[in-house]
Amino acid sequence: MSPVILFLLLLALSFGVAFYFLRPTRAETAVQQQLANIEESRTTTVAGTTILKQQKQSSTLWLDEVIKQFPGSTALSQLIRQSRQKVNLGSLVIFSLLATVIASWLATSMIPSFALSLCLGVAVGLSPILYLYTLREVRFRRIEALLPEAVDLMARGLRAGHGVGAVLEMVGQEVADPVGLEFRSMTEEQNLGLPLREAMLNLLDRVPIDDVRFLATAILLQKETGGNLALILDKTASVMRERSRLRGQLRIYTAQGRITGWILCFAPFVLFGLINITNRNYERALFTTPMGLHMVYGALGLMAVGVLIIRHVVSIKV
Repeated sequence: MSPVILFLLLLALSFGVAFYFLRPTRAETAVQQQLANIEESRTTTVAGTTILKQQKQSSTLWLDEVIKQFPGSTALSQLIRQSRQKVNLGSLVIFSLLATVIASWLATSMIPSFALSLCLGVAVGLSPILYLYTLREVRFRRIEALLPEAVDLMARGLRAGHGVGAVLEMVGQEVADPVGLEFRSMTEEQNLGLPLREAMLNLLDRVPIDDVRFLATAILLQKETGGNLALILDKTASVMRERSRLRGQLRIYTAQGRITGWILCFAPFVLFGLINITNRNYERALFTTPMGLHMVYGALGLMAVGVLIIRHVVSIKV
């Protein structure tokens, strides 16, 4: 076992145990938050105060301030918000760091190269982020499938004489989640006094897909310039359905390329694992000799280039 990996593992475990036993209780956290709010109200001028809800990155105050200083914390927080998972950024970062250290330590028992072990640990540490990214993409596809139905419901409600706010609330109640959940959140923001424009922009921030952009543009433009919103929404729903049909055809046409990419990406690792289980010393020369390490690094680089090329070929914007 590498001494560096052992030191990092013991350091991470020590911090984890100390954080678990020294973290404040819910009552202590509430008291600290209340005292912090009182102190902030004393030092902040009237022009600088805000009544908007602040997004917390962690349940611990000092950890929340530390995480905000990390680069990429805003993007990770937005990813969690868009995937609608009940996890804070602090827990995600700590879990990823622990997974990186433990996976790197375990990899040293099978791979003599420290650089490859560290790369494997980083890949395992990034797996929670990739999982959130996958959940977000699945959720966005579900929204794209349900959004034309929601727009048709809005158009029918407008023709029946309801207002824009009423039809938005109707969509939140009648359409299945996740579309209904997003529209209910937008309706709650409006009930709390947020203007329609800000509520639509918040919806677009939570669901940054083209179909939602079309809907937000149609509603906001009609609000500012006037016009028949029901007719505009009918045209918008027609465009959404046509784009959905084209996306389905493109997925069929590019299925072979995507399957080829997945096979070329995972087949070497699967074969390496099977051969390593059968004969552990068969591939040791790849990690114990300079030429073997150069071959491994070159193969990983070429594999990354190939995956990027295949992704560029099969990714077609509609």
